[in-house]
Amino acid sequence: MMDIYPDELIERMAKKEPLNIIDVREDWEYEERNLGGKLIPLSTLPHRLDELESIKDHEIIIHCRSGARSNNAKQFLSSKGFSRVRNLIGGIEAIPENQ
Repeated sequence: MMDIYPDELIERMAKKEPLNIIDVREDWEYEERNLGGKLIPLSTLPHRLDELESIKDHEIIIHCRSGARSNNAKQFLSSKGFSRVRNLIGGIEAIPENQ
């Protein structure tokens, strides 16, 4: 599935669309700033797939700081049968602070 650009995510968040956002950064990064998604650090993702089973066939938006870790998470989830995973291009750094 195609990745998602910051403008599209911002627009969808502004419309209060129900979104499945997974943050694959570390706890301390999440505490500094987050988009309200579920925190599953990349290193723990393989052990926490059961937490995502109910949304396996839904769109899942993965993000990290800049997009690298979330791209790895996207590839991993795709290999496990998650077919609608999208990586946030540029990560949370591409989202303005006031969003």
